[in-house]
Amino acid sequence: MEVLKEKNVECFIVDLERRENPPPVENFGAVVVLGGPDSANDANEKMKNELAFIRNAIDLKIPYLGICLGLQTLVKAAGAKVIKSPVKETGFIDPEGNNFTIELTEEGKKDPLFENLNSPLNVFHLHGETVELPDNIILLATGKFSRNQAVKIGSNAYGIQCHFELTPEMFEAWLNNDPDLRQLNKEQLRKVFYKIKDEYIKTGKQLFGNFLRVAGY
Repeated sequence: MEVLKEKNVECFIVDLERRENPPPVENFGAVVVLGGPDSANDANEKMKNELAFIRNAIDLKIPYLGICLGLQTLVKAAGAKVIKSPVKETGFIDPEGNNFTIELTEEGKKDPLFENLNSPLNVFHLHGETVELPDNIILLATGKFSRNQAVKIGSNAYGIQCHFELTPEMFEAWLNNDPDLRQLNKEQLRKVFYKIKDEYIKTGKQLFGNFLRVAGY
């Protein structure tokens, strides 16, 4: 929201958890879809409607940025598969005790979404599913445990598996409410986050600002 305010970009927020329905996608100059507890493989009306909305955005070439579930719904809407992740990635620390990171591919290093960002990037994860990529989806970033971390469809539809949008307020709320995070050591999570907080927030702002430029803002 802070980046939108800085650039004087108006936004319309839809809360799918409250069964709110978005206006027609052609009313928007860009679309951002965030994460949530659902699966892109859910067969309920809520997910069917969300996937149809995203398919329309792809077909109309409306700039799209999906985060976590927003990546998975993008790939699902494009006709590819969402599957169980080989490793359930949660928090900042990977199964080997190191920080979760993503590495930009050669395509990612050249893409405007990652302009002025260096590789590797520290990331925060909260997902148990991942995606399979056909040849028409470009891989922009990879991870050690769950490979497909950032993707691109067409010229302006992006998906990112990790949570670059994380803020201190969100972090504390998730620590107390998310069932997977509640199983981890809160103090260790806080220690890692506040050690990298300034750089992490700077990266998130840079990435979102890059997306807005792709979208023409």
